[in-house]
Amino acid sequence: MSTDLNLNMLIDEQLIKNTNPATYAFVGDAVYTLFVRMELAKTPRPSKELHSASVEYVKATAQAKAYEIIKGLLSETEEAIYKRGRNFHTNNTPKNTTVADYHSATGLETLFGYLYLTDNAQRAKELFNLIWQNM
Repeated sequence: MSTDLNLNMLIDEQLIKNTNPATYAFVGDAVYTLFVRMELAKTPRPSKELHSASVEYVKATAQAKAYEIIKGLLSETEEAIYKRGRNFHTNNTPKNTTVADYHSATGLETLFGYLYLTDNAQRAKELFNLIWQNM
């Protein structure tokens, strides 16, 4: 079974510019969570433990810290996409997190969704590996 996330989901350039950041964040949440789960699955343990561990890595505070790890390594385009997601207005802030962390996490998810949907899953994996090694 391949762990390659590339399903040839390409979006044309005009659509990329007009895509709502929430759409990228929606996909990016799944991509980021999958990366976390793939790493956690390398160590056999009960599914309840795997789930609890994954929640610790995908919650907003952890994703905000993850952005801090990679922020100096992003291209101008990647940083702009992150900021589009971070600055996207939402009426929803989960309990147990700050508004700033929630917005930063949304920016990170937006970046991962953008990279995946623009056929740059390898770059997403590269950034995730840096995050994983430094968390």
